[in-house]
This record gives sequence, structure tokens and C-alpha cells, in this order.
Amino acid sequence: MLTSLALIFLPGLAMAAVCQRLKLPRIIGMLISGIVLGPYVLNLLDPSILGISADLRQMALIIILLKAGLSLNLSDLKKVGRPAVLLSFVPASFEILAYVLFAPSLLGITRVEAAVMGAVLGAVSPAVVIPRMVQLMDEKYGTEQSIPQMILAGASCDDVFVIVLFTTFVGMAQGGRASAADFINIPVSILLGVALGAAMGFFLSLFFETAYIKEHYVRNSMKIIIVLGVSFLLIAAEDWLEGTLAISGLLAVVSMACMLKIKSNPSVSKRLSEKLGKLWLAAEVVLFVLVGAAVDIRYTVEAGAMAAAMIFLALAVRGIGVVICMLGTRLNRKERVFCIIAYLPKATVQAAIGSVPLSLGLPCGKIVLSVAVLAIIITAPLGALGMDATYKRLLKKTET
Repeated sequence: MLTSLALIFLPGLAMAAVCQRLKLPRIIGMLISGIVLGPYVLNLLDPSILGISADLRQMALIIILLKAGLSLNLSDLKKVGRPAVLLSFVPASFEILAYVLFAPSLLGITRVEAAVMGAVLGAVSPAVVIPRMVQLMDEKYGTEQSIPQMILAGASCDDVFVIVLFTTFVGMAQGGRASAADFINIPVSILLGVALGAAMGFFLSLFFETAYIKEHYVRNSMKIIIVLGVSFLLIAAEDWLEGTLAISGLLAVVSMACMLKIKSNPSVSKRLSEKLGKLWLAAEVVLFVLVGAAVDIRYTVEAGAMAAAMIFLALAVRGIGVVICMLGTRLNRKERVFCIIAYLPKATVQAAIGSVPLSLGLPCGKIVLSVAVLAIIITAPLGALGMDATYKRLLKKTET
């Protein structure tokens, strides 16, 4: 396992540095490194690492979600409440609709199978989008119109909506049917996630403050460990309550960080955010190298040109959904174009659930996995490169 960790960090960082020198996003180098080291090319990573890959990726995602929550300005987010809510489900719905309408004729699958494919492909990747939104907030690009906050909030909810739909459509493909409870669980999981996270953040802030008053000062490093431990429990609670109560663990983590920022001294929340930023330097490599390792490059050849055409067609329809979410806002044309670019990347969810239809024995399993792999390879670099190359031209920097 130690050898595998060395292979994750050293080639991952080296490839990231090469891409940075070529004016490409670092994530591309990490993804390529993961694909090459993974079980489908050189197979150099230990099976024990691959066995806990999903957990390691989730831990890395938690770190950046905590930093995002500590960077969010809730007063700014209130200004864009409506479009943020719309971004959590409208673009994904448009993309799923595109697959339902066009995939049967382009890829030769049924409508229900197309819905399953759309649900796999519909989610934006928080692992790609959220770090960049945090960077924009730190650099003050687009913050006057609260664009990073809006995209961050929408991308955090987007996955919840899509995964619930995926479960529903898979059940239909297996011969079942959708129930009203499946769709009711979407807003329930979002609201309960936010409420649980806010409650935990409030109690943590009280604990840190009480410890300080009683002269048992909790160091910031220790606070980070405690906050991470609680975050892991919030994510685990989603699995514990599955089938009993719908709750979004990722939203609970963001909500807890937001509450900590509200209730804590500004200098404390700033230092916590800085320490999480340092942790992210390592977590980022682990996340994207392991996402790359989960990609079976063999399926891209089988996907073919029609699959690539379907992906770009669905992205175009998704862009229309993003534009509709922006109606009635004060965003100019350049800022709306940036929002469309920010909603392009696929990676995390597709790597996690792309193989599920195949493992369940669905007839569409192989083509769904092929399109999911191809979508990661196309859209993750496209979205990351698009955001990195355009944000300074499309967004206005707020002068402090």
C-alpha cells in the first residue's frame, strides 16, 4: 500500500506540474496519471488501495466541501437564492431529457435505458467544480454577483437530485415502477441535510467557545481533526439511514461549515479555512488520481463516435437549462457563459455509479459504462480547462 501511495503522490504531482507548465489545468495531469497507473492500463496500484478508493475520494471531497462552507458568504448567497435552487435540478433535468429523446435513435437503447444513462451522466462533478469556485471566492472573481457561491450551492445539491433519479430509473429498468416517495425524498434529503449540518455546526461552535472560556483552549489543528471526524459521521449517517430517512451527507458538511463560520470568531474561521487549504494540496492528488484509476479506458473505444455526439448534444441541451436558470438575474452575457462552462464537468458521480447498471445485469449496462467513461475523459478536462482559461475574462474582479 505504501508503494501505491507513493505512486499516487509522486507521478500525480509530476503530471500536474507538467500540465501547469503547458498552461493546462493540473487536474488533467492527475487524471491521466490515475488512468495510466490504474488496473486497466499498467495495474501498478495495490488492490487494497483500490478497495478503499471510494472512501478516500469521499474524504478528499469532504475537505474541499468544508473549505467551501467556511468560504461561503451567506448574505451573498441569499441574493442569488432562486437561481441557485434552479441550478440544483434544472440543468440535470434538461440533460436527462436529452438522453431520453435522442439516445434511443443514436445508441439503439430503449427509453427507460436512456433515462438510466441520463441519470448517470446528468450530475455535474463537485470534485472539479467546487475547488474552482473556492479559488474564485478567494481571488474575488465574480463575487460581486455571487456567481461562485451560486454555482457551488447548485453543484452541491445537483448530485442528490440525480442519484435519487438514478435509483428510480434503475428500478424501472429492472421491471419495477417509480413511486411518489422516491421523488419526495429529493427535497427531504436536502432540507434534512442542511438542518443536521447546521445543528452540528452550532454545537461545535459552542463546544469550542466553552472550552476557551474554561481555559481549555482547543488548538486550531485539533479543531480541524474534530470537524473532520464529525464530517465523516455526517456522511456515514446518510448510509446508516438509507431506506429509513433520506438525508444528504454532503450538504450537511457544507451546512456545518457555514454555521461554524457564522458562530465562530472571523479569525478562527479564516485559520480553519487556511489549514483545510493545506490539507487540500494532498487530498486533491488522491481524489483525481483515484478518479482516473476508476476509468476503464477500454470502454472509450467501444463507445464510438455516436456516443461522443450524444454527449455533446446533451451538453448543449444542458446549457439551455443553465441559461433558463439565469433568467431574471443581473448577470451579463459573459457571466452566463461562464456558468454554462462551470456546469460541464463530469467525473465523481460517473466514476461512482457508471458501472452499477452493468453489475446489475441490465442490457444497457455496457453502453452506459462506455458513455460514462467517455464523458469523464471529454468533459472533466473540457470543463476544468474552460473555467481556468476564461474566468479572468468572463468574470469581474471585486476590488477590496
